[in-house]
Amino acid sequence: MEWLEQQAVATAPITCKPRMWKRYVDDVLEIIIKGAAPELTDHINPIDITGNIKFTHEIGGQIPFLDTLITRKEDGSIKLLVYRKKTHTDQYLHFTSHHPLEHKISVVNTLMDRKEKVVTEPADKAIEEGKIKHALKQCGYPDWAFNKTRKDKTSQQTKSKNKSDTNRKSRLVVVPFVEGLSHKVRRIFNKHDVATAFKPHKTIRNILVHPKDKRDISQTSDCVYEIPCKNCI
Repeated sequence: MEWLEQQAVATAPITCKPRMWKRYVDDVLEIIIKGAAPELTDHINPIDITGNIKFTHEIGGQIPFLDTLITRKEDGSIKLLVYRKKTHTDQYLHFTSHHPLEHKISVVNTLMDRKEKVVTEPADKAIEEGKIKHALKQCGYPDWAFNKTRKDKTSQQTKSKNKSDTNRKSRLVVVPFVEGLSHKVRRIFNKHDVATAFKPHKTIRNILVHPKDKRDISQTSDCVYEIPCKNCI
């Protein structure tokens, strides 16, 4: 892809040469002369002689790029919104699941941080925050979880200003999360200046059987090798 896009941009005719070209994997965002997108598409597609890479183009007042929806306003300027695919289901970590509270609060923090960093206009930020709260309440999140994220963020900003790097804990231990027990273990480690992180203990992978059970080698009679081959294991 790197070779192809370098060739495409370098050899593009002046009538359709892009002013900006940004790519992530197979998603490209470009600024081009109005009406020249079909010409650039026809120029790029023959470059790959194998025919395995084909480009298409989208034109309109809105265009998605990664998690961002770029929207052109009436005055010609642009604004940014959070982009969700049509297949998006608003399913997040449920609040009643057996996970540490900090993992659930981090879901709220992540979505709120994305809202602050991506969305450009205050009115759109208010709409996005309403969408986040509606989706998370459907997943069992109480109102105090949103208030806690605001308080924690303010507290962290204050601590980061007053706390020097020399006082930070340099050692970390990861333990399985067991409600009622793991936090007691954390308090013990804290006394010894050891930071503690939790990982889920009960997962679907641990509960359900493997989708493919291992075959019994003793019942395999069609293998011609003295040592069982990979097809027999």
